[in-house]
Amino acid sequence: VLIKGRMVPIKSKKALSYMRAFDQQCRILDPLMDGDLAIAMMIYYRTRRPDLDESLVLDLLQGRVYKNDRAIKLKYVEHGLSKDDPRVVMAIGPLSQTSEVIVTYKELVRHEILGN
Repeated sequence: VLIKGRMVPIKSKKALSYMRAFDQQCRILDPLMDGDLAIAMMIYYRTRRPDLDESLVLDLLQGRVYKNDRAIKLKYVEHGLSKDDPRVVMAIGPLSQTSEVIVTYKELVRHEILGN
């Protein structure tokens, strides 16, 4: 939108609703992670028309899991479908341990699929 002659991005109602739900569900790490990080995530969408971008998730993790989203140097992102339970499953860790982050993420997703 244009405010006082300046372009200012605003979030949609869906994004604002997601932000509120995220704040209620995401715990805050103490201390926050810092340094170069890798993240692997599966975003389960309600429909094939995704309306959530991983950049919103990265922004929301800032100040809760890591100090600054600029620390994310590697992103491994997959998309899935879950009409009844849209959600994000993720693993985050030091960039130097990228393979472990991805293995942990894949285990989390596998457990979700198997219902364990």
